Parts: sequence; C-alpha cells; structure tokens
Amino acid sequence: MSDYINVSKIFGENVFNDTAMQERLPKKVYKELKQTIEEGKELDPEIADVIAHEMKEWAIEKGATHYTHWFQPLTGTTAEKHDSFITAPMSNGKVLMSFSGKELIKGEPDASSFPSGGLRATFEARGYTAWDCTSPAFVRQDAAGATLCIPTAFCSYTGEALDQKTPLLRSMEAINVQALRLLRLFGNTTSKRVTPSVGPEQEYFLVDAEKFRQRKDLVYTGRTLFGAPPAKGQELDDHYFGTIRQRIAAFMKDVNEELWKLGVSSKTQHNEVAPAQHELAPIYAPANVAVDHNQIIMQTLKRIASQHGMKCLLHEKPFAGVNGSGKHNNWSLTTDDGINLLDPGKTPHENIQFLLVLTCILKAVDTHADLLRESASDVGNDHRLGAHEAPPAVISVFLGEQLEDVMEQLISTGEATHSIKGGKLRTGVRTLPDLAKDATDRNRTSPFAFTGNKFEFRMVGSRDSVGPANTVINTIVAEAFKEACDEIEKSDNFAEAVHDLIKQYASDHYRIVFNGNGYSEAWIEEAKRRGLPVINSMVEAIPALTTDKAIRLFGEFGVFTEAELRSRAEIQYEAYAKTINIEVKAMLNIASKQIIPAVIKYTKSLADSINAVRAACDADISVQEDLLRETSRLLREAKTALVRLNEIEQEAINMEEGAVRANFYHDKAVPAMEALRRPVDELEMIVDKSVWPMPSYGDLLFEV
Repeated sequence: MSDYINVSKIFGENVFNDTAMQERLPKKVYKELKQTIEEGKELDPEIADVIAHEMKEWAIEKGATHYTHWFQPLTGTTAEKHDSFITAPMSNGKVLMSFSGKELIKGEPDASSFPSGGLRATFEARGYTAWDCTSPAFVRQDAAGATLCIPTAFCSYTGEALDQKTPLLRSMEAINVQALRLLRLFGNTTSKRVTPSVGPEQEYFLVDAEKFRQRKDLVYTGRTLFGAPPAKGQELDDHYFGTIRQRIAAFMKDVNEELWKLGVSSKTQHNEVAPAQHELAPIYAPANVAVDHNQIIMQTLKRIASQHGMKCLLHEKPFAGVNGSGKHNNWSLTTDDGINLLDPGKTPHENIQFLLVLTCILKAVDTHADLLRESASDVGNDHRLGAHEAPPAVISVFLGEQLEDVMEQLISTGEATHSIKGGKLRTGVRTLPDLAKDATDRNRTSPFAFTGNKFEFRMVGSRDSVGPANTVINTIVAEAFKEACDEIEKSDNFAEAVHDLIKQYASDHYRIVFNGNGYSEAWIEEAKRRGLPVINSMVEAIPALTTDKAIRLFGEFGVFTEAELRSRAEIQYEAYAKTINIEVKAMLNIASKQIIPAVIKYTKSLADSINAVRAACDADISVQEDLLRETSRLLREAKTALVRLNEIEQEAINMEEGAVRANFYHDKAVPAMEALRRPVDELEMIVDKSVWPMPSYGDLLFEV
C-alpha cells in the first residue's frame, strides 16, 4: 500500500452516495429518490427496481458478489445475512446476476433468536428489514471479499421495532415536526426540515493480540476481571495527547483510509488519558447516519487492529485503576438551509429564538433526567460513571458563565440586558499572537454540557450504540417544543408569550444547571437536595423506561408503544443478568483452573526452599516463612471467596428472570466478585511472575 493517501480521491468511493446516484440513475428516478431522502416522501415501488439494478451494477464493479441488509438488533451490535446476486442457472450453465427492488426494500431475517423482550415467541420467527434510504448503502471490503451493505430498520411481523434504528427515525421525525412548528412561529417560512446532527467521539484501548489471547477474562468478557495495578499508570498524564507510537500510527493510518472510503469523516485522532487508550472523532452527520457510521467505526477498529497483531477493546472499563472509555455524543439541531438552532450568536441575551430553544432543552432534560440516564446505562458503564473519570451518575446541564449569567438575569429581573464577552487571551509572549477567548470555559465533569453551538452528552458507553441516547434526546426536546408552541399559539401577543415562557422555563428548571465539579461528593449531596435523581447503576435506571411519564411521552410522538418499552426493559434486565453471569463463570473458571493452581505451585516451591535451607544450615528463613504465611492466608481468602461466588451462581440459576435476577446479580454477585478479586490481585504482587498464569497490567498497557 502506498504511503501517500489522496483523501479527496478516495473519500466515499465505496458509498452509493449522491454522486454515484446522480451518475447512474435516470434523472426522474434520482429526483424522486432525493425527495424521499430530503422531504420524507414515500418511495414509489416502481422506481425501486431501477435503483436496485444500478446499485447492484455499481457494487459489482467494486468486486461485490453478495448483498446484505445491515441492521441493528437489540444486541448492541449489528447483524447481517448475506445473499449472492446470482439467480438460478440458465440452460447453458451460466448464471445471471440480479437484484430486484423488492430485495432492496425488504428482507426477511429470522426474528426469533434476537432479543425481543417477549414481543416475539421462539416459534414466531418472521421479521422484516426495511431499507433506510436516508443512510447510503456501501460496499465493505474484507476477508469475505466485497459485500454490498444496505442500512435497514428491523421490525417484527406485527410491526414492533426490534432494533435501535426504527425508534431513532421516529424520534427524528417527531423533533422535525415540532422544531419546524417553532420556527414558523418565529416567522421562518423557508426552512423545510430540521435534523438532529450528531458527532459521536469514540474512545478505545489497543493491546497486543498474543497477550490478549492469554487473558481468558478479556476473551470472554472484554475486561480484566483480575489484575494488580502496574508500577506506572496514568498519573504523569504523559500519554494524553502524547506522540503516537509508530505501531499505533500505522494502525490509525489504515483505519482512516478504510473509513474515508466508506464515507465516514474521521477527523481527529489522539492518545487518550490512560496508557494504551486512544480516541477517534468524526465530523457531524444526520443522527441516523451518525449512528450507522459509529457502528462502522467500531467494526473497522476491531478488524484493522487484528491485521496489525492487536486487539481493540471497546469495553467501558477494561482495566481497573485507569480511565475507562466513553463516547461523547455531540448533538445539535440544523435546518436544511444551514441554520443551527443552538447557535447563540454574538449577543445571546438578544437572541430570543435561541433562548426559547435553550430553556426548552433545560426543561426537557430536567423533566426526563431519569430517561436520559437510562439511555446511557450499560453493565460496563456501571464501572465508569461517577468514578472520578467520567460524568457523574447524576444528570445535570453545564451552560458556562455566559449563558448562566443570562439565565440568572432572566430569573431575577425578567429581562436579560447583556452577555459576557469573550475578549482576548494574552499569552505574555510578544512573538505569539493574542487569541480570541471564548466567553465560557468547558466542563469535562458535566454529563450534558453546552459547548458553543451544541450539547455534548458525555455519558454514553464506548461499546454502546448512540441510537438510544439520541432517540431520547430527540423525543424529550420534541415534547418541550410542542408544549412551548401550544402555549404560544394560545396567546394573542407573541412577544409577551415567548418572553414569559423563557422566564418560566428558566426559573422552573434551573435546578438542572450545574457548572461546578461534577466529581465532588458535595455535588451528589447538592443534587439530592435539589431533588435530582441519583441513579448509580444500570438496574436502578431501567425502571425509567416503563413509568407512566415515559409511556405517555413516547406514545404521544409514536416513538415507542407501551409494549415496545416494556420489552426493552425486559431485554435490559436480561442483558445485565447474562453479562454478570458470564463474568462470574469466567472468574470461577480462571481462579480455579489457573490462579489457585499457580499459587499452590508457588507455595510448594517456597515451602520446599524453606525445608531445604532448614535442613542444610541454620540460616535466617523468616522472610521466606513470612511470605509463605501471607501467601497461604491470601490463598485461603481467595478460596473462601471462590466458594461463596459459586454458591451465589448456583442460587441464581433457578431464580425468576427479569428484574429479580438482575437485581440479585447486582446486589449479591457483584460484591462477591470484588471479594474474590481483592486477594487474587494481592497475590499477583507476591507470586513469582514466571509462575503467574497470565500477562500483567504492565504487559498489556505498556507493551503494545
């Protein structure tokens, strides 16, 4: 592969994007498809055959032999079933390559084995995938050859959403309708569509593949269940934004090239805080495209890492004692003619439309903080949220000094008369230019932070889809917009109604605003005093899905039915219980078959050495005896914890599924796992490294 990459030449070359469509589709067909994509007009089935044929021809030119409906079931990953383009052989023994409009628009994967939360019984196998034409098809080139991937939604035979994409698309339509309604009240008659734009940053770890294979906990669970801290961690902050090592740089180069070919605008790359941790950030895209792109990013990171003799770890907390990984979800609202509804302008106190949008969002986040917290809930995220490295487990909004000052003016006097200016940042060095200083600082401890012209939701876990979080954000903001529009439309005095609403929303929901240190214990107590929900774990968050408030919200906007919400709650409980169950079994297996035998071998060697010295001479062997006693004590503690964890695992087998089992694992199994890990990690610091059965944290984090 050449070292030189012409990005402008390769970007999007494997995507059936607007350029490819214009080149290949008849003008009438292209125009109708564009109307479907941009205006939500229903696609005429008669033109689908033309689109399918041209898409197939384009894909074959890229080397594709198969196509797949690429969808996102409730497993948290993507799914696909490959079909070749060939049809039945002809009489001369040759085959035709065909792809029909029906095959493009609809697929029929087996729905029985995907999580459904009771929506589908095992014997009810039929499910449908439906083409999402707003997210372009692409050709993926890998060891299987080239495959045409068609982004699709996935629903059951009876119409319920069984995926992450369908609710997201519904929520995008909901916020589009209500945002346009708001814009019309402000006199905007030209914007035709409002789209949530999303830019999800992606954090990840890279470790050596050979060392990864020697760690069964990483293989089975994606995180280290045991591991003593290395002599050096992240305390010097020297890895953060440090020079990228050559092996990693070569990996990043190949990742970028693959992503650019697939139309993913990979923009930023750097070393993150923890050793062996890195980050990739794309440019914004419409929410559903951004969700698809993030799945492509995660899959590409894993595939390219394997090609470089490494493993990419996307677990939120693969290593204890160093920072975990998240996915900062940058969210904004943009019209089809380029207006960002979250742009405050130079004088935000005078930007009445922006202030109404802003206070509506404050209202939305305050009213539905529990839902927003649930949207970022994941088993791995329980190790990260609130752990002095990520946002706390309490939802709050950071506005910054400028907007906080405007809000305080509105609340205290009913009028905002000025905005804090940014000014100049003077470096004190004559050869350096003075820099334009922003009017507000940033706050990395805030879970929902305003950062200039967007909100950054920092809680999403690194391996999670950003679909659920954006579905929630879109829907709760749509509700706030709707309620604001309802009030304004009742009034004969537009200016007065808007003014009163802004003041009311700012006053009623200012409790959600917090600009201080979200990591501090004092903030948790303050949050409780304010009446904000403090939700510390996934199992505590799941009930937010099925409250009367949530059922009304999602039902009103057609995003989720009550049955779909209840099914998702069941899926979440089941996922939690199964994940912890896998971790428990992995710990039992590793401790009993690898660690305890290794420690026994070490103690035997130590005892033999003590006996040999005692028999040979009268030397001081107190150190050896102390080591033997300490090792034996920890071995006994580990064995006791192992027995207890096994008892808990056996108790859970016959337990009722759902919330009961999930809460049992949370309350009983998780503390028991910690009780087993504690003596094992201490033993690792004593036992001879040559005897210890797996690579250490130091081996994994610093030898990449």
